[in-house]
Amino acid sequence: MNHLIISFISPDRPGLVDTLSNLVSQHQGNWQTSSLHHLSGFFAGVIEIAVSEEQSEQLLNNLKNIPDFKCQIETASPNNLNTSADIVIELTANDRSGIVQEISSVIHSQGGNLLKLVSSHDSAPHSGQELFKAKATISVEEKTVDDLVDALEDLADDLIVDISR
Repeated sequence: MNHLIISFISPDRPGLVDTLSNLVSQHQGNWQTSSLHHLSGFFAGVIEIAVSEEQSEQLLNNLKNIPDFKCQIETASPNNLNTSADIVIELTANDRSGIVQEISSVIHSQGGNLLKLVSSHDSAPHSGQELFKAKATISVEEKTVDDLVDALEDLADDLIVDISR
């Protein structure tokens, strides 16, 4: 069984996910994990598909032939898949340029591995000021969790860090 990791971007249009899921189904594939987003008129995402080796090549060809659909496809070994995550942190701060770089740098310097990051911008309820919000899944050794949280909190006075395990 092959695990295909498909990253893509396409002008948004109705039926795109239906097209993708139909192709996966036609090739007896199993849609494993995905993250799909509408971004400024485009639809982008990452999908993991499990499909037999016999069906992989034809599925790859069909995906590459979808009109206005740009994709990159990699084959992953199921033995190398890491599905465990140690902690989930939620971050809220006043938005500013470079905040993602600051956060990712702290995670890296503390020995963490950023597995997933979902971020957004919202307006603060009372002031209307732009807020940066993020939810990150991080793999990190148990003994360094407190140091990681402290380092994140030290980035700025306005950065709120909530952690769950």
